[in-house]
Amino acid sequence: MKPLPLNPPGRSFVAEPPAGGRRGLHGHALARTLLATLACAATGAQAQVIDLAQAWQAALANDAVVASVSAQLAATRERITQARAALGPTVTGTGTLNRQMVDTNLAPRRDFTTQNYSIGLTYPLYRLPNVEALEQSRLQVAIAEAQLAQARQDLAVRVSQAYFDVLAAQDSVSTIRAQKRAISEQLASAKRNFEVGTATITDQQEAQSRFDLAVAQEVVALNDLAVRRAALAQLVGKPFSGLKVLRRDVTLAPPQPAIESQWTDNARQSNLLVQQARIAVEVARREIDRQRYASRPTLDAVSSVGYASNATAALVGIKSQSAALGLQLSIPLYTGGGIESRVREATVLRDKAESDLENVRRQVEQTARQAFLGVRSGLAQVSALQAAEKSSQLALESNLLGYQVGVRINIDVLNAQQQVFNTQRDLARARYDVLLNGLRLKFSNAALGETDLEALSALTAVPETDPTEAPPEPPRNAPAAPGGGAQVQPVPARPSR
Repeated sequence: MKPLPLNPPGRSFVAEPPAGGRRGLHGHALARTLLATLACAATGAQAQVIDLAQAWQAALANDAVVASVSAQLAATRERITQARAALGPTVTGTGTLNRQMVDTNLAPRRDFTTQNYSIGLTYPLYRLPNVEALEQSRLQVAIAEAQLAQARQDLAVRVSQAYFDVLAAQDSVSTIRAQKRAISEQLASAKRNFEVGTATITDQQEAQSRFDLAVAQEVVALNDLAVRRAALAQLVGKPFSGLKVLRRDVTLAPPQPAIESQWTDNARQSNLLVQQARIAVEVARREIDRQRYASRPTLDAVSSVGYASNATAALVGIKSQSAALGLQLSIPLYTGGGIESRVREATVLRDKAESDLENVRRQVEQTARQAFLGVRSGLAQVSALQAAEKSSQLALESNLLGYQVGVRINIDVLNAQQQVFNTQRDLARARYDVLLNGLRLKFSNAALGETDLEALSALTAVPETDPTEAPPEPPRNAPAAPGGGAQVQPVPARPSR
C-alpha cells in the first residue's frame, strides 16, 4: 500500500498573523530583551528564511544521531568481508634461524646454523558454521540499513515538530499582540466613558487588568518563541532569519486510504522497527544452525612447501626441500556438552526474538492507529474551530454593539475579544497537529520521505511580517493611552441608561 499525499493544494484555513501592537510600560524592558535575543539569533552568517524541506536537509547533514547510525552501518558492512574471509584460503609463512653449538667427547666443538622456511595454504572445503556466519552478516547489514532509514525518517518528524512548534509560538505572539491592541482600544473607551460619566471606574480597572495580563503573556510567549527557535536551530545547525508559514490557499485533506485497518495492517508489516525485528528473528534462527553445525566434521584442502638447511655433529651442510598436498578432516568427538548448551541458548534467544517481533508489531499498530485517529479528529477539530471562530467574531461584534447601546458591560467585550483570539490560536495549533500526525502516520508505515516534506514546503510562503520584530512606538506627540497602551481610534461612547 502506498499512501497518497496528505495535503494537496486547496483553499486555506490559515489566516495571516495579525500585525504587532504597541507595547505598554509594564514588562517593557523584559520584552525588549527577549526581542533582542531573537534578533541576535536570527542575524547569523548567511541567515535566511527557510522552509521545512530546507530545514530537514540542513539537519540531515548536522544530526549526530543520523551520523552515528551511518557510521554503524559502515562498520557492520565490514562483517560481510570478515565472514567471507573465513570461507576463503589462508596462506601462512614461517621461518626459523638457529645457531647451534655442539661439544662432545668424540669430536671438538662445532658451531652450526640451521634454517627452516615453509609456506602453508589452507582452503576450507566443508565448514557449515562459516557459511551460516556469512548469511548472518548479510542480515545484520540489512538491519543496519533499516536503522539508518528509520533515523532519517525520525529526523524528519523531529524537525517537523520543531518547525511547527516555532510557527505555533509565532502565532501565539501575534495573537497576544492583537489582543493587546484590542484591549488598548477598550481601555481608552472605558476611560473616556468614565470621564464623561457614562461608565464606572470598574470598566477602566477591568480593561487595565486585562492589558497588564496581556503584557505578561507577551513576555512568556516571546520567551517560548526564543526557546522554540533555539531548539530548531540546534537541529538545523545553521542560522536562519525566519520560517515560511502556511499559505492562505491550503486545505487539510484526510489521509488516503481513509480506512484505519489498512494503515495499521501495513504498519505491522512495513514499519522499519518491524523489519529490523523480523530480520533479527532470522538471524537468531541461523544462529541455532550455526551452533548445531559445530558438531559436524570439517574438511580442508592443505598444501605446503618448505626449505631446510640443517647440520649435526656427524653431518654438515645438509639441505632439503619439501612439498605436500592433501586433505585434512576434523571430527569433533566430544566437547564436554558445550555444543549442546550453545544450541539450547540459541533456541531460547530465537524465542525471545520472536516475542520481541510480536511486541514491536503491537506497538507500531497502536502508533499508526493513534496517528490516523489524530489526523481524523484533528480535521474535525479544525472544522469546529473554524465555525467557532466565525461565531466568536459575531459574538464580539454583538457585544461591542451592545456595549455602545448600554446593554453590555466592558467585561463582556473583553471576554468576547479573548474568546476570538483564543479560538484563532487554537485553530492554528490544530492545523499544525493535523500535519504532524499525517507525517507520523506515514512514518509508522515506513512511507515518509523527502517528497512529503517538499509537498508541505510547497504550501508555505515567506511571511509578510516578522513576528519577532517589535511593533512601532507611538509618535512622540501622540498622547499615550491609559496604562501605557497604544493610542487608538475613538470608540463611540456608551450612552447613559
